[in-house]
Amino acid sequence: MSFNQNLSHFLSQSDAVGQTLFGLLLLMSVTSWYFIAVKAWHGLQARRNSKHFLNQFWNAASLDEVAHSLHQHRDDEPFSHLAYHAISASRHHAKHGKQRLQEAGSASEFLTRAMRRVIDEETAKLEWGLTVLASIASTAPFVGLFGTVWGVYHALIGIGESGQGSLEQIAGPVGEALIMTGLGLAVAIPAVLAYNDCVRSNRVLLAQLDAFAHDLFAFLTTGSAIESGAAPANPAQKLTLVSVGAE
Repeated sequence: MSFNQNLSHFLSQSDAVGQTLFGLLLLMSVTSWYFIAVKAWHGLQARRNSKHFLNQFWNAASLDEVAHSLHQHRDDEPFSHLAYHAISASRHHAKHGKQRLQEAGSASEFLTRAMRRVIDEETAKLEWGLTVLASIASTAPFVGLFGTVWGVYHALIGIGESGQGSLEQIAGPVGEALIMTGLGLAVAIPAVLAYNDCVRSNRVLLAQLDAFAHDLFAFLTTGSAIESGAAPANPAQKLTLVSVGAE
């Protein structure tokens, strides 16, 4: 008997509890694959756009040139989002000074708060869906195991009522009940792998974003790059602050 036949026979013999658990596992699987596909697509797009922006940034003649291009593409990926708000914060503080509580402190302190706020926002975006993947990865095996236990119990009750306790009568229903354990593992394993991959990718991206934030902060406050920055070592790093304090 094939897997599909076993599964169909198991569902036809199951009660409402077993069918509900099967539906729950199916929902978990669809949900996890949705998040896997969406996060993979967003990650691919973000890496592509980030590479393009960083190449454009380091080859720009001035921050004014960067700021002009950011008006149209400021939310495409984390690096352009950070650069746009950092430049805007620097210019805002230079023009308006300390008129409100959120602008208190020196220009560098105001810029640091603005950049940290953007990094926190990007971190929250990157972590979207990870809680769901982690929950599915940790609970799906137990849902499948509970389905197996319930299926075995249900099968044994049926065998007891029929009065037939031969090995052939027990092996079939019990074997079919074990399908639920296999389904639970089939749901959990992709979710675990996707979660671990997303966590690693997010950690790498946030480290790169933090390094870029240090270089950008140095440009906006001193007008030159820091020697130990993570930016590529090429002449385009000699980016000058042209009218950064102007609107």
